[in-house]
Amino acid sequence: MCIAFFLGLTVPAGADIRYEYALGGFDSVAFQVDHRPRVGDETYQVDWGGRLWLFANRGNMAAFKQAPEVYAPQFTGCDPYALAQGVKAQGLPRAFAVHDDRLYLFSLRANRFLFLAAPEEIIGLAHENAEKVDCDRFR
Repeated sequence: MCIAFFLGLTVPAGADIRYEYALGGFDSVAFQVDHRPRVGDETYQVDWGGRLWLFANRGNMAAFKQAPEVYAPQFTGCDPYALAQGVKAQGLPRAFAVHDDRLYLFSLRANRFLFLAAPEEIIGLAHENAEKVDCDRFR
C-alpha cells in the first residue's frame, strides 16, 4: 500500500521519508572536477549530514566519502553574498563558484560576480552571520 505520491515517486507505508536530495540531485564533486554542475545518478549515493547526496560516478562518490567537508557547498548551500548582508538565501547549483577548493552557491548570478570581486571579505562577513540564520552546518 502506498501512502504518498510525489513527482511520480511512490513511497511504501512505513518508509523513512527524512531524505531529500542534497543540491537537488546535482553531484557536488563535479563542480570541482568537471567545473560544471552535473546531475547525479541514484546508483551512486551517500547519506551525509541528514541528506542523500548523488554522484555521477563511483570516483566522485569515493572522493566525497573521503572529504565531504571539501565537496559539500559552504554555508550549507546558502548564498555567501546574501549572508554577508545578514540575509539567508538558498543558493542555486547553476550559480556557483569554486574558491580555494570550496564550493559556494548563489541565489543570484549577480551575487556571484559581487562575491568574486572580494571573496575573502565576503566569506568573513558570511561566517559572522551564518549561525544566526542557520546556515552554519548540515544536520
